[in-house]
Amino acid sequence: MNYLSLKTTRFLFSISFLFSFLSAFAQNHGKIKGTITTSDGDAAAGVNIILKNTKYGTVSNDDGSFDFNRVKPSTYIIQVSLSGYETLEREIIVTEYETITTNLQLKVSNKELNEVVVNGKKSNLSKKTDYVARMPLKNLENPQVYNVIHKELLQEQIAVDIRSAVQNATGAISKIYPSGGLEISFRGFSTGVNARNGMETLSGRSSISIDNAERIEVLKGPSGTLFGSSVSSFGGVVNLVTKKPFETSKTEISYTGGSFGLQRVAVDFNMPLTQNKKVLFRMNASANTENSFLNYGFNKTVLFAPSIIYKATDRLTLSLDTEIFNTNNTRPTYGRSYAAGLTNPTDLKVDYRTSLFADDLDAKTTSPKIFAQAEYKISDNWKSTTLFSLVDERVDHSYQYYTSWKSPTEVQRMVSRFGPIHNNFTNFQENINGEFSTGSIKHKLLAGINYRFTKGTFKYATTLVLDEIDVTTDFQPIRKSDVDPKLKEMQFGVPNEQTFSVYASDVVSFTDRLSAMISLRLDNFVQKKIEDSEGYNQTALSPKLGLVYELVKEQVSLFGNYMNGFQNAGPVNQPDGSILILKPIYANQYEGGVKVEAFNKKLSTTISYYNITIDNATRTNPDGYNIQDGKQVSKGIDFEFIANPINGLNLTAGYAYNDNRIVKSSDPSIEGNKASGAPENVVNFWVSYKFQNTLKNLGFGFGGNYVDKQYKFEDESFYAPSYSIYSATVFYDRPVWRLGVKFNNLTNTKYWDSYGMAQTPANFLVNLTIRI
Repeated sequence: MNYLSLKTTRFLFSISFLFSFLSAFAQNHGKIKGTITTSDGDAAAGVNIILKNTKYGTVSNDDGSFDFNRVKPSTYIIQVSLSGYETLEREIIVTEYETITTNLQLKVSNKELNEVVVNGKKSNLSKKTDYVARMPLKNLENPQVYNVIHKELLQEQIAVDIRSAVQNATGAISKIYPSGGLEISFRGFSTGVNARNGMETLSGRSSISIDNAERIEVLKGPSGTLFGSSVSSFGGVVNLVTKKPFETSKTEISYTGGSFGLQRVAVDFNMPLTQNKKVLFRMNASANTENSFLNYGFNKTVLFAPSIIYKATDRLTLSLDTEIFNTNNTRPTYGRSYAAGLTNPTDLKVDYRTSLFADDLDAKTTSPKIFAQAEYKISDNWKSTTLFSLVDERVDHSYQYYTSWKSPTEVQRMVSRFGPIHNNFTNFQENINGEFSTGSIKHKLLAGINYRFTKGTFKYATTLVLDEIDVTTDFQPIRKSDVDPKLKEMQFGVPNEQTFSVYASDVVSFTDRLSAMISLRLDNFVQKKIEDSEGYNQTALSPKLGLVYELVKEQVSLFGNYMNGFQNAGPVNQPDGSILILKPIYANQYEGGVKVEAFNKKLSTTISYYNITIDNATRTNPDGYNIQDGKQVSKGIDFEFIANPINGLNLTAGYAYNDNRIVKSSDPSIEGNKASGAPENVVNFWVSYKFQNTLKNLGFGFGGNYVDKQYKFEDESFYAPSYSIYSATVFYDRPVWRLGVKFNNLTNTKYWDSYGMAQTPANFLVNLTIRI
């Protein structure tokens, strides 16, 4: 009995000692985690983080996150340091069993203001975005192809408009709609800048300013599942991400002057409004005036874009982003038809710099926009984002010019006047994002609803043929006094439309390398009957599926996707004044490829093959009439290459091959022909270098674009010839000022867009930026 008692005592003592040891061990450890962001809100990757006077140290991840495990309970000073930023220190108290969360924001030092690059992450390699998938998803995890154009690249190129900026995206070409808005084509289809911070915007008649652009995201392929049919074309989506307020006071004033009387001033002013920096304010504004390279024409714009962020609580952040953009300019001339035998603009005997219309036939538009957001952190893994947008596009008047060429020397001239036109788009959206696990399987979930309401008014006046002239003889440009007495006023009712949408997306990670994206959208479109419009009540399902396998963890991924697009195309005006009511158009894309981010993030590349099939496709015939009668297939290759091989050297290049053809049509003669405005080969590249030691602060850049020939009509009777244009820049960049010179179209190439409109010859820009 005594022996058993002794054994029992020893056993209980051992167990007690073990539990005491484990308890003491556990009690001596806590955890610290958090996120580091830069002063402008971007994730700060590769930042050194230490606990002062200890052995603890780490480096932040790509998304700016960091953590310390097994930290003894005590009071510590956490120190964050990065070149170009003020060293940040914060006291934290670690307690037993607890996880301490601390989120830190770096401040730009006065000495290095605006010269900061976070380990290359703010270079052209970064593809961090929460908008493409409407959730935080890394490029290598995303089965969709997309390009990101950063403001740093635009500053280097002295880009003064969105049009020149988007041509840095693989396969993208741009032109101006006859109505004045910006048209961007890729993968064989056209779109506008229809998204702003992920929400619907509008720029078909008023265009858009570059001065409030933080970056431009170009999403490839039908993206109706997450963005809706009104935002996405079958080629993809262009999303403008605006500049956001941040905690550091900063003012930047920029002046640009150049060829054709360009005079441009832009101001970027940022400051916290409260001492605790919970209320932040930013104002971007600009004024621009320039003449056309033609003997008639001009462009004047004014932008005011104030924004504010209010950090109401640790969980709730409110933001308001507003903009007023006014334009007064002349529209480009649109060639409606060309006589047999005229194959391209070089056949026409009109001088390259001669306009057939005077610039008193102008256009005036204004575009107020309001975007509001409330982001609420429900828990560490869940958040709610509530959004509201109001886009109001108003056209006071817009004279638009048309020609009909009867021979190389003889042309008929026509003018229409549009306006007043008022288009109003209202959106309400709610998104819930969260992360959870089902066993070993991890989920990133998005669930959202969207209500969209549109209304408008539309007036226009048209003429048939004003006159017919011989361009080889002396002639006078058409003036306002020649047009107004002959215009026939017309007004059309614009039916109100409302759309209710529900969508969800789940990124399912089966392992740390294999994941699938499963997405679905339900849209209900309702348009009331008005005048000749029958109205409609239609429901559409839009699925999206994607698969990603990381062949080399965080370096190489294989991906494939199926994406769907659906469009309720609005009525279109025909040349004879009639209106064509279009049927719904459907598109399906299959795509597969490889993404690479290697050599410590110094190389990023994507290559993919896609196939897009469209039913109820629309086309424009040689007489300018829109026709909806067939099936279209667009297939091709996208290749993007971005690299920072050494400090100071940046390389960006893209190649796109596209074969977009009419497969089926009510006109058998065009079956198998190329679609209009769809060049087969498009190339872009830009190389820049900033000296690091000797000649420090001096840099230069060189780049170019090649665009294959583009047919204006599907009968392939008239085309814009292929062209190559090159540009170069030299700059001297100091912390408080920057001077740059840009030379565009170095070879003075004559070239035309797919509408047959002549483009700008050789020109130069000089830019001076002061930073306070």
